Amino acid sequence: MKQIAAREKTIKMTNPTISVVIACFNARATLATALDSLLAQSYIDVEIVVVDGASRDGTVELIQSYNDRIAAWISEPDAGIYDAWNKGLRLAKGEWIGFLGADDVYLPDALHIYANHIAAHPELDYVSGQVELFDELGKTRVIGEPWKWARFRRFMCVAHVGSLHARKLFENHGNYDTAYQVCGDYELLLRAGAGLRAGFVDATLARMKTGGISGT
Repeated sequence: MKQIAAREKTIKMTNPTISVVIACFNARATLATALDSLLAQSYIDVEIVVVDGASRDGTVELIQSYNDRIAAWISEPDAGIYDAWNKGLRLAKGEWIGFLGADDVYLPDALHIYANHIAAHPELDYVSGQVELFDELGKTRVIGEPWKWARFRRFMCVAHVGSLHARKLFENHGNYDTAYQVCGDYELLLRAGAGLRAGFVDATLARMKTGGISGT
């Protein structure tokens, strides 16, 4: 990505490179907000990867309008969210990888906060924070807690939206299982078991709209 390459001299070598994958389908109404939340981040060693599922509502034209600010994008049919994320993993170049929904956003400085935590804890495989959920009526609530195997083995207690995964996590445990329609993100982290080296940032770092297939 030219923007990243041009600024690398101003970044300390200890700072992690971050790729953020946005999977979308017919998301013309919301995708720009998600992209703008990334482009507004104070942390600059970031690349954006967009995987579109062959949208027909103008999403592709919107992506093209961001062409000079997106590292890579594709638009083609996929077999669901985890297939799309796996495509994003193949395109991503960062040491750390996050997944953001087309109607979700990172809050200001979120990636800088994550990067500082990662730089201080280079042993980590995964790091999460808190996420504010909101619905169409404007009601909100915050989810996300520190990863603990005794709880995590029973339910997804961490907030996956906006969280970051070390590339070595996928190298050691594989990519997402496309047999799942939902919970594939949880299943991948379960593969690491009690040995998952997970960090937690006690701050609200992303906003997520409720609903979708995982909510129904």
